Amino acid sequence: MKVVVARHLFCLVFPALFALYIYPLLIRIAKSFNILDNPDGGVKNHKQSVPYLGGFGLYIPFIATLAIAYPFENQILWLLLGVTFLLFVGFVDDLKALVPIQKFVGQIIAVICFLKGGYSLKNVFFNDVFTIIISAFWMLSIINAFNLIDVMDGLTAVVSIMAGISFFFISLYLKQYAISILILAFIVPIFIFFFYNKSPAKIYLGDSGSLFIGGFFAAIPQLINWSSIDHFSFFVTFVILAIPMLEIFFLVIIRTYKGIPFYKPTPDHFALYLKRKGWSVSKILKFVFFISCFLSLISFLFLLKIISLKVLFFVCFIFFIFWIYIIFI
Repeated sequence: MKVVVARHLFCLVFPALFALYIYPLLIRIAKSFNILDNPDGGVKNHKQSVPYLGGFGLYIPFIATLAIAYPFENQILWLLLGVTFLLFVGFVDDLKALVPIQKFVGQIIAVICFLKGGYSLKNVFFNDVFTIIISAFWMLSIINAFNLIDVMDGLTAVVSIMAGISFFFISLYLKQYAISILILAFIVPIFIFFFYNKSPAKIYLGDSGSLFIGGFFAAIPQLINWSSIDHFSFFVTFVILAIPMLEIFFLVIIRTYKGIPFYKPTPDHFALYLKRKGWSVSKILKFVFFISCFLSLISFLFLLKIISLKVLFFVCFIFFIFWIYIIFI
């Protein structure tokens, strides 16, 4: 047990110090090589060019921490291969915008890595073929959801931190310590990134960072052994990741309604709706934080069997109506 505690402490301290060291360096590199996000007057409405490479500030401390403290297994190597591929697909897109099909093919290759590593829904309700199809669709949706939500300073960081903390405590509760160590090494650099990304942002994730984060959250819930509770416990994943999932859900609906391909950028993100209502960036981040806390609380109440599956679905339905009211009405 002492070894487990020591590894958790190491994964708390080391990636934080590494990230604090590397972010100023990445900002200078991005400026030197003109790896910048330039405003376009649409979705990108920041006042001046901001360096990319924030994703590498997450990835490098994460990999370095795991190299020192993590007991590598074949399944984890497939995870790292998948998220690394997503990081570089996103980086190429940051340097020179890829056409949607190129980006999508890159995401599919990453999902194949996850599937080969055994990252799929482990549910007795589906046969193997249908499970693979549903799992692939789930992972592609989450990868793109985190890519789409990255439209405001600090937003993706707050959503990722809160989701990561939820999965961290779930893995601790289930005594799956290898997973809790993995998650801790992942979310600690995001804490540091938040202080560089909060308004006014000094650095952005870029597609490299948002795809990397999306890939991690697409795979990690399928690494957790939910069956140690019951077959319905995986449903809390949808609750914990409700904000990015609602983002992609409504973007697809709105863009389709407008006759715009769902992959084309439009200013229809929930954060931009709130901004047009007069909400400040700080108020939006606080809103997301408290909503995330509520979703995590509901998830734990369900896992602890304090509330039933019916109550969970009812609360989710009420939350769905609440979200529509706050964002769109």
